[in-house]
Amino acid sequence: MADKIVPVAEKRLVDVKLGELGSWLGTRDFTPNGILASIRKGHDRYYNKYINVRKGGIGGVAMLLAGYVALSYVWEFEHLKHDRWRKYH
Repeated sequence: MADKIVPVAEKRLVDVKLGELGSWLGTRDFTPNGILASIRKGHDRYYNKYINVRKGGIGGVAMLLAGYVALSYVWEFEHLKHDRWRKYH
């Protein structure tokens, strides 16, 4: 059987073809309320997938901490780069 045709507005970002990207972005809600709603939806999906599980492990929290470490390194990279070239003698 053939796949059911799904409108571009209802597709997820990973399912959108490169040629459809402009029309898909046109259907998104870029108002402050729409952006907050999408952040809240992403947080809920992350929380339900990794944190709020019956047999949970350390994976979700470790992923969050690894993201924080990477972000901190990116923020401090300029300072670290200058320290790397400094001679201590």
